[in-house]
Amino acid sequence: MSRHPEAKGELPLSALAEEIDTATDEGTPVRALIAVAANPVLSAPDGDRLDKALDSLDFMVSVDPYLNETSRHADVVLPPPPPSQSPHHDFAFNALAVRNQVRYTRPAVPLEPGRMAETEILARLVLAVTGMHGADPGAVDDLVIGQTLGKAVADPHSPVHGRDPEDLAARLAGDSGPERRLDMMLRLGPYGDGFGVRPDGLCLERLLDRPHGIDLGPLRPRLPQPLKTRSGKIELLPGPIADDLPRLRRAAGERPAGLVLVGRRHLRSNNSWMHNVPALTGGSNRCTVQVHPEDAERLGLRDGQPVRVKGAGGEVTVPAEVTDGVRRGVVSIPHGWGHDRPGTRLGHACADPGVNVNQLLDGSLLDPLSGNAVLNGVPVELTPTG
Repeated sequence: MSRHPEAKGELPLSALAEEIDTATDEGTPVRALIAVAANPVLSAPDGDRLDKALDSLDFMVSVDPYLNETSRHADVVLPPPPPSQSPHHDFAFNALAVRNQVRYTRPAVPLEPGRMAETEILARLVLAVTGMHGADPGAVDDLVIGQTLGKAVADPHSPVHGRDPEDLAARLAGDSGPERRLDMMLRLGPYGDGFGVRPDGLCLERLLDRPHGIDLGPLRPRLPQPLKTRSGKIELLPGPIADDLPRLRRAAGERPAGLVLVGRRHLRSNNSWMHNVPALTGGSNRCTVQVHPEDAERLGLRDGQPVRVKGAGGEVTVPAEVTDGVRRGVVSIPHGWGHDRPGTRLGHACADPGVNVNQLLDGSLLDPLSGNAVLNGVPVELTPTG
């Protein structure tokens, strides 16, 4: 095997096809897979290899609203409810906010009888892979709550240090397991009520009373409490990065002789599923190869002309878009396109499929520290067709 590095218990996506289709003396290949809201056939390098690898699995489950290029291989597809039937509290993007705020919204439309919430789908999958098929999905929430409170009462920095975790669990509010978990996280957080320690702090009931959200003011420093480094300090130059600097200096002086490829994301096309939403397609949201006018003239390319783009992993044919929005020597193709594989049910996206830019990569060009695929600055060749 390629022995890709592991980070936080995860391997890079570039290792997935190899983990499935390669058997070694060290272990058996992956034979079953659960994919949650992911379309790696289009987002991973060398999608054709991964496409074939997924088809060879003994069993696959996809949690996805679409039968797309990846989920079409699944033996079971579990579609989550739409946003109108799902609660929402933003965890991911609040980490990028420039001001502290918090908001929680319950579903605007109730679930149909018998339909599972996304949290129940995921909980049942956890129970299935741990051999607890018949258990109540709420057991997963109870387990997470118990473990989290157990750690909190043992943490001297926690507002509940030294208290009884069972008593704290009994104080949690919410109509469901996920809501009780949210109440717990809010109350244990830096703005939480600490289960009564700070009476004006956050809890689920306060958020429900203020459906438009609560402004918590400007960002506030929290260091060093959140740091998890061994030194307890912000390590600006960790050892692995310092050791890699000589290679980085050499690489900075290397320049490909021809054109290099970079990706791009359109405003309304951040991910592949958006191409199946009519309101998010059209206009400038097109799959083209952008070429600088001087490069287009040198290569004999016309605006709108089909162009063959060849990389280490294969080639695609895509319309040229001559623009000074890219530098000389650089061409750009957006990611997430290539909706022309059989077996999908993406009616709108299939009408204008575009090309899979990651098929130009063979998966061998990797970042040496993380093992993630290099997706930008990749050498390619352009040839006019027709």
